[in-house]
Amino acid sequence: MSGGSARSLEKGSAPPGPVPEGLIRLYSMRFCPFAERTRLVLKAKGIQHEVININLKNKPEWLFKKNPYGLVPILENSQGQLVYESAITCEYLDEVYPGKKLLPEDPYERALQKMIFELFSKVPPLVGRFLRSKSKEEHSGLKEEFRKEFSKLEEVLTNKKTTFFGGSSLSMIDYLIWPWFERLEAMELNECVDHTPKLKCWMAAMREDPAVSALLIDAKTYRGYLDLYLQDSIQACDYGL
Repeated sequence: MSGGSARSLEKGSAPPGPVPEGLIRLYSMRFCPFAERTRLVLKAKGIQHEVININLKNKPEWLFKKNPYGLVPILENSQGQLVYESAITCEYLDEVYPGKKLLPEDPYERALQKMIFELFSKVPPLVGRFLRSKSKEEHSGLKEEFRKEFSKLEEVLTNKKTTFFGGSSLSMIDYLIWPWFERLEAMELNECVDHTPKLKCWMAAMREDPAVSALLIDAKTYRGYLDLYLQDSIQACDYGL
């Protein structure tokens, strides 16, 4: 792997050359939870890859040719094939590359993971609202919404009687939802899981996973990035480099 901690490419930068044979390239951003999903799967499966970081506050013009939305993550292979949207990139990697399979083979188990993914889907927009909220009243109301969403996930773990959302071992669904839980401490939202003991145990178990621990961002660094990001600073994506 190369480039995970490299400075980001921005407006006016030249597009990267072709992807070398035998590698897959990830266009990413160091602090992006959506891109972290893809980075986790690349790491967990031991896929040879390179990372090119993108300044999402000052996007290079050529980015929109790789993804019309101008967002990361984007995968590009040596044939020039492009795959974007985080969950789609993760499923693609699991299907194309051998080794440990993260998605279950059984159609029902796979459907269960997709249903949990839908159950989780209200959390990322809630995070966005929370970060942009100004008043204590707003913060308080949003924290209550987080508690409700986390209660739904607690119920899943209670019913399954397993440590992880896919069963006794870590699988795709765990990687897909983890990045937002990793950021709770930095956003001072840890109190929102105080009522969900099984979710807290899951969070502790996730931190023990080699792929997760390799990509952890400490809370202080993430807060430094957030401060700049919320000021719309074009320096945000390269915070700490």
